[in-house]
Amino acid sequence: MHIGQGLVCGLKIRDMVEAGFEFIIFLADWHSMVNNKFGGDMSKIRQIGEYFKHCFTALGLPEGKVHYVWASELAGRAEYWERVLRVGKASSAQRVMRALPIMGREMTGKDAEAASLFYPCMQAADIFEMRLDVACAGVDQRKAHILARETGEKLGWGKPVCLHTPLLMGLAGLGAGVVGSFDEDPKVSSVIAAKMSKSKPESSVLIHDSPQVIGEKLRGAFCPPGVVEGNPLMEYFGTLVFPRYAEFVLKRETKYGGDIVVQGFEELERLYVAGKVHPQDLKVNMAGFLSDELAPVREYFAARPKVLEEVRGIDAG
Repeated sequence: MHIGQGLVCGLKIRDMVEAGFEFIIFLADWHSMVNNKFGGDMSKIRQIGEYFKHCFTALGLPEGKVHYVWASELAGRAEYWERVLRVGKASSAQRVMRALPIMGREMTGKDAEAASLFYPCMQAADIFEMRLDVACAGVDQRKAHILARETGEKLGWGKPVCLHTPLLMGLAGLGAGVVGSFDEDPKVSSVIAAKMSKSKPESSVLIHDSPQVIGEKLRGAFCPPGVVEGNPLMEYFGTLVFPRYAEFVLKRETKYGGDIVVQGFEELERLYVAGKVHPQDLKVNMAGFLSDELAPVREYFAARPKVLEEVRGIDAG
C-alpha cells in the first residue's frame, strides 16, 4: 500500500469514522480478478486483501472501527447478479465503455477483454447491494459513481452521495512526459496517468518503507526550483500536511537561513516560487514528515514480519 492509498484514502476513512459514519472497506477480489491483478489468481488476490486489512489496522482503522466486505460475499448472491444485469440494461454499451478508465484502462483501448464490460456495472451494483448512503473512492472512480447515480435514479434505487479523494502524484510528477487517455478533460487525464502506483515502485512511497528508503526515494523525486504545477513535493505538502496542520516548521541548517515556520500552503507556495525555499528543503522535510507519520505503521509490521514477507513473495513471483 502506497501513501496515496494510506495517507489520503485511509485518513479520509478515519475522518469519516470519527464523524460517526459506519464505514465499509470493500475488498474487491472479483473486480481484481476481472482486472487481471496478479494474473487473475484469486488466492494471491485474497492474500493481498488480508494484507490491506493489516495496513488499515496499522493506520488506526482496526476491525472494531470499520467493517470489511469481500466482493466474493456479494457475488455469492443471485440478487447481486440481477442488480449487475439491471445496471447493464439501464445503460448503453458506449456509456459503460466510457467508465473503463476506473480500471486503469485508457478510454481508447479496443482490446479490452469482454469481462471488463462487467466491471463498471459491478461497481455500480456494489453500492446498492451494500445499501450505501455515501460512496467514497479516489477521483479516478467518479465515472463509476456517476453511472451508479444515473442508473439508480432510473431503476428507483436512489442516488448515492459520492465523495472523491484526490490522487497523489507519483514521485516522477508531471515532468516525466506521462501520457494517456483516461478522461475527456486533458488535465484530469494527465493527473490519472501520473498518479502514484505500486506498479511503478521507483515512483511510489510505501506506508511501511523505512526512513532511509523514504529519504532515498524523495531525493530522486521530480522537484524543479520555483515550479508548483506538476511538482509532487509541493502536492504532498498541499495534500498531506496543511489540511491537517495549521503550520509547519521547515527545518534548515543555519547556513541556509535556518528554520522557517510556514503558515499554510499559500505561504509555502509564495516562498518556493520566490526561490526562498530550495527543492532540497522540500525533499528533506517531507521525508522527515512521512517518516514520523508512518512510524506506527512500521512498528505494526515490525511485530508481524511474516505478513510483509508473504506479500513481497507474491510480488517477486
